[in-house]
Amino acid sequence: MLSPRLLHGLIFILWFVTLAANVPAQNSRSSSAASYLERGNSWLVKGEIERAIADYDFAIAFDSRSTLAYYNRGVARQRKGDLEGAVSDYDRAIELNPYFSDAYLNRGVIRHGRGESAAGINDFSRIIEFNPRDARAWINRGMARGEQGDRPGAIADFDQAVKLDSRNVVGWSNRCVLHYFQGALDAALADCNQALKLEQRNANAWNGRGMARQGKGDLEGALADYGRAIALDPQQAGFYSNRGRVWLIKGDPERALDELNRALALDPKMAEAWSYRGAAWLAKENFTQAITDFNNALRLNPGLADTYCGRGVALLAQGKLQDAEADAARCRELRERGITK
Repeated sequence: MLSPRLLHGLIFILWFVTLAANVPAQNSRSSSAASYLERGNSWLVKGEIERAIADYDFAIAFDSRSTLAYYNRGVARQRKGDLEGAVSDYDRAIELNPYFSDAYLNRGVIRHGRGESAAGINDFSRIIEFNPRDARAWINRGMARGEQGDRPGAIADFDQAVKLDSRNVVGWSNRCVLHYFQGALDAALADCNQALKLEQRNANAWNGRGMARQGKGDLEGALADYGRAIALDPQQAGFYSNRGRVWLIKGDPERALDELNRALALDPKMAEAWSYRGAAWLAKENFTQAITDFNNALRLNPGLADTYCGRGVALLAQGKLQDAEADAARCRELRERGITK
């Protein structure tokens, strides 16, 4: 099942300066720094990243304590893909201004995106400490917590985010998915309906509502919602994987295979898609292919209880009783711990 692919996006916010009409001579270095900063901003708005960085370099050379020059150079480097350089600039901006929310926000997004979840959460938490009304910090911390498996903590953060900004579609749609995983299907449906009321073209909200409908047994409604999600964003592997699972439930392994092949073409590291495709092959009694797909799923995520169950059935069909019993035991163990996906 698709986990919310969480982060709100890189917060590419430029901070602008306004030059005074008459700058005293003794401030010429500051004036030069501000001029380069302003021109760098203009270049970045036009997409001229290298020119922007060059001007920010000049701004910093004239004023090594220009918080905005470091921050905006970090934004430019982040857009360029130089994440190490961006983090270095955000570090310096924060050193100069320990209450610079956007620097913490961008640094947190980068840290979380490269697997430093605890550091990312610390950055978002720092914003909340000195600016608890910044909904973006609650949203991003909720996303990071959700990906770490702290669903109650993530839901609490999204609760706060939508209280602060009731039109925040990201908050509603992500809380919808988390409610689904917690088994609160009515709450999930309500949240995704609210997200869609605010933004009809939000693919994640359609997908989340599809999950909630699927959980409530409304398979036709789920198929319709996954179809809307795919129409809006056809590059999301999870949408096809979710729709493939519905076809499996409906007893149509051929259509499930078509969906799951598309999912795996987009994301060959999606364990759930391999598992669902294994189940489709199992339904078609192609036990060898089923075992291959189940093996791929478990290599990517060894905690998938249902995958052990499915592989056990396929192994049993091949007469491999000892291996089948081992998989059945592992499946029971994981299910007793509440792990079923």
